[in-house]
Amino acid sequence: MYLAMAKLLIVEDDESVRTLAARALERDGHSVAIACDGAQGLELIKAARGGYDLVVSDIRMPEMDGIEMATAAAALFPSMKIMLMTGYADQRERAEELNGIILDVMQKPFTLAEIRARVGRALSCFA
Repeated sequence: MYLAMAKLLIVEDDESVRTLAARALERDGHSVAIACDGAQGLELIKAARGGYDLVVSDIRMPEMDGIEMATAAAALFPSMKIMLMTGYADQRERAEELNGIILDVMQKPFTLAEIRARVGRALSCFA
């Protein structure tokens, strides 16, 4: 299990999902920043100079989706770890094209235990 506090970024346009995920991960002792779409997420990633241990992003969002954001972030910071989440099967298929950039694609809706476990696994696999 990954014990050290990680610096995480949650990128999600649905406020209830964003709040749920942030709260669950803060409970595990992580430092969590939030963005409400891919464009804002990318700005935070640039401002932090890629300094997040893990970015957890929804795929389907207005303005800039999670795949666009992940591709842009990976181009700037190749070692950045990104995990996507979606409730749509067709979006999962789009994410598969990003092998090497994306660590995992989590199915929505998810439970608090699920997001904590998946984030813990993503962090420990690449610690």
